[in-house]
Amino acid sequence: MATVFYLPRILVNLAETTGQADVQARLQLMGRRLYGFGHTMFGIAVILGGVLWFHFGISGGWLHAKLTLVALMLAHYIVAGRWLKGVAKGKSLPSPTALRWFNELPLFALIAVVWLVLAKPF
Repeated sequence: MATVFYLPRILVNLAETTGQADVQARLQLMGRRLYGFGHTMFGIAVILGGVLWFHFGISGGWLHAKLTLVALMLAHYIVAGRWLKGVAKGKSLPSPTALRWFNELPLFALIAVVWLVLAKPF
């Protein structure tokens, strides 16, 4: 879960350190490692979530909403990874301000997921 929050922060730092090749190289290395680790963790979470879902037969509209939010968080993570790979190829990133907003999106999704799980509103 931490990778969803930290990878966009690495992108913010990359956008703010233009002209500092050594810092950018270190941040790109950190980002690549984090992205690979995060993909592994997302895969494990999806498998375990599927086992829990099918084994216990949990259902309801709240679960579909939660799974939609989790899928959006995964899409957010993949977009961040594509931007990171683009930086390695010489492409530019969005502005640091836009990346800071991008960094906050998973927080809103996490709050909604926790609320859905605890309240089960529908």
